Amino acid sequence: MKFIIRGKNIEITDALKQYAEEKIGKIERYFDDDPPIEARISLEVEKERHIVEVTVYIDGLTIRGEEVTGDMYASIDGVIEKLERQIHKYKTKINRKIKEERKELKANLAESNLLDEDEEEDEPKIVRTKRFAMKPMNVEEAVMQMELLDHDFFVFFNSDSEEVNVVYKRNAGDYGLIEPTLG
Repeated sequence: MKFIIRGKNIEITDALKQYAEEKIGKIERYFDDDPPIEARISLEVEKERHIVEVTVYIDGLTIRGEEVTGDMYASIDGVIEKLERQIHKYKTKINRKIKEERKELKANLAESNLLDEDEEEDEPKIVRTKRFAMKPMNVEEAVMQMELLDHDFFVFFNSDSEEVNVVYKRNAGDYGLIEPTLG
């Protein structure tokens, strides 16, 4: 498992780093030995708040958790509990899809660069660009991925319609699907 740890307003001691890696490393047990797992761990202190944000990338899937407490070690413990709940909830679906889509993901990575970096002087200034691999998935998988990320929307390549779509969480608690058309 690969760890990338960064701190903001905190010195990351060897003990803190070791504790975070040990705790977050426990999620490896939920997956086969094959998929490469990368964990990005952000440790931040704001006044009395100790914030830990972890994003785990597992062969095309992304799982994210955040915890805020008054103690950094408690925040690490809390975020791992959240990650484990998410993994446990979706474990069957994730493992099945990982095995089915491993080959497809590698082929699609080369073709997934959909963003254009060219910028005209007259256009609004882009202050942040986000790139991500878009693997084909159906609407149900997109909703699952959105829930794993704890986001309100998710952009994906719909394997059924072969178009880029967006799923989003509605205020009523159900979901919506946006199918763009040129026009």
